[in-house]
Amino acid sequence: MRILITGGSGFLGRALTAALLSQGATPTWLSRDPRGIDAPVGVEVRGYDSLQPGDCFDVVVNLAGAGIADRRWSDARKQELFDSRLGPTRTVVDWMRRAQVRPRLLLSGSAVGWYGRQPATRELAEDSTPHREFVHALCAQWERAALEAVALDVPVVLLRTGVVLDPAGGMVRRLLPVFRLGAGGRLGDGEQVLSWISREDWVRAVLQLLDPHAGRPALAGPVNLTAPAPVSNREFTRILARSVRRPAWAAVPAQALRLVLGEMSTLLLDGQRVLPRRLLDSGFEFSHPRLDTVLRPGFA
Repeated sequence: MRILITGGSGFLGRALTAALLSQGATPTWLSRDPRGIDAPVGVEVRGYDSLQPGDCFDVVVNLAGAGIADRRWSDARKQELFDSRLGPTRTVVDWMRRAQVRPRLLLSGSAVGWYGRQPATRELAEDSTPHREFVHALCAQWERAALEAVALDVPVVLLRTGVVLDPAGGMVRRLLPVFRLGAGGRLGDGEQVLSWISREDWVRAVLQLLDPHAGRPALAGPVNLTAPAPVSNREFTRILARSVRRPAWAAVPAQALRLVLGEMSTLLLDGQRVLPRRLLDSGFEFSHPRLDTVLRPGFA
């Protein structure tokens, strides 16, 4: 299977690429700077301007996008977040318009931020109504750009991903030094809900979506990539602290986070209870359905 991946060098892209290589697939990374990419053996790296009508890929996995929590949201940073998602998405869809043989599927990144801030008690499935704010607009435009491929007879799966947990990177890697010092604690009142998924399950879910097993339906449209048991920030804090065998008595006041982070504080102080309804209905079985199976004592 020939797979074209944007964002292949990132936290999720590298894990997905390793799994694809182990299955005998042929991944190709699309990058803004192919010369500066350290790719695994067996992966071709090409520039965005290199796609030609004669290129042939079975599936495109579109993951490119600047980290939403990497820097404070100035107007310039917001534009960068849009451009880093919409640019690669439009590039691959424009290539599909010219391609002599189109891919059979496009899997395109999105996030649970599509739903916007929501009451902690409200359970959200793929057909739930969003709260319209910046993060929703970012995800919605990203999804709309990908869905243009549908008019080309290319089915599109929208990967509405929760917070991905793994000790090798992402949020957990940032938090571990703080919690190991015993300085971890809840954020605000701690009642905001975190919809999460282990990186292992994220990769397994994407593999199933791009190549459904016999007897399982192929999916298109939005699919929530989250574990079936979201947790509050308070519970997340307790489990992570227990996993590193340290107390977590501290608390960061909501007002302090708003003062330091501005509008971006919504990522820490607001949340969504997002459930993987379509993934479960398709027969997917989670290796880590509960947070304590990921953040277990001694996990990192």
